[in-house]
Amino acid sequence: MAAGAFRSDLFYRLNVFPIDVPPLRHREEDIPLLVEYFVRRFAEEMGKRIRRIDKRTLELCQAYSWPGNIRELQNIVERSVILCTGDTFAIDEAWLSVREPASVKHPGSACPEALQGQEKALIEAAPGARSRGKVAGAEWRRGDSFGVPASTLESKIRQLKIEKRRFVL
Repeated sequence: MAAGAFRSDLFYRLNVFPIDVPPLRHREEDIPLLVEYFVRRFAEEMGKRIRRIDKRTLELCQAYSWPGNIRELQNIVERSVILCTGDTFAIDEAWLSVREPASVKHPGSACPEALQGQEKALIEAAPGARSRGKVAGAEWRRGDSFGVPASTLESKIRQLKIEKRRFVL
C-alpha cells in the first residue's frame, strides 16, 4: 500500500480477519494427507481406481520446497492422476527434482544477483548504442530499445539504481 501498488480501500475490505497460514514447505507433515486427498478426488473425477500411493513419491513431495504452494501440489497430483495407468499413484521424479528441495536451506542464491547484473549491464549499454548516449531521448523514454513499456523500463532503472544522468553526453 505504501508503494501505491495496492489500493488501501480494497486492502481493508479484505483484511477483516487476517489468517496466517504458513507455506506448504513449512508443513511437511500435511503433505501426505493432501496428496492422498487430491489423488482420491481426481481419481474419482476421472473414473480411475488408484489404491496405493508410491512411498518414494511421498518422500519426494515432502522434500520439495513447493514454491507454488498448495496449488502447485494440486496441479502436479492432478497431472499425475491423468497419466496414471495402474492402481499405484506416482509422480514423475523429474517434476520435483528440477527445483531445489526444501531440505537445502541457504540464504539467497547467486542466480538472482547475476541476473540483475546482466539486466543492469544491458540497460546501461543501450543508451550509447541506440540513442547516442542520451538516456532522456524519445526512443529511451518509450522503451523501444527493449520492447517494453517506458514505465516498466523506468521501474527497472529505479530498482537497479542506475544513474541515468551519467549517460547524457
